[in-house]
Amino acid sequence: MQHLGRIHGTGVLKCASKTLFRIGYDFDGFLRKPVEVVGSGEIRMSPDTLRQVFGRKDLHLLTDDGRLLSLRFSERHLPEASDAAHVDVAGDLPSPSEWRS
Repeated sequence: MQHLGRIHGTGVLKCASKTLFRIGYDFDGFLRKPVEVVGSGEIRMSPDTLRQVFGRKDLHLLTDDGRLLSLRFSERHLPEASDAAHVDVAGDLPSPSEWRS
């Protein structure tokens, strides 16, 4: 696996077609052979909001630059009062040349 860099910004968290909350994100991108880009990193929101969505399997992030990414929580438990959670990311990720070091 090759590290491509990172992307970060804000967007809206969606469940099915319903918009839930604005959140921040910071993802690292990786190139898996032959040519699959995958990501992982953190999403940030208020602790109350994060508790409401933690563990759901049907979440998507619509970034402010128009990318629709599917999110899967990679942790089993959310620490008390946490405002961040680690996620695995798939979907409309940037091409390998678009990631920032």
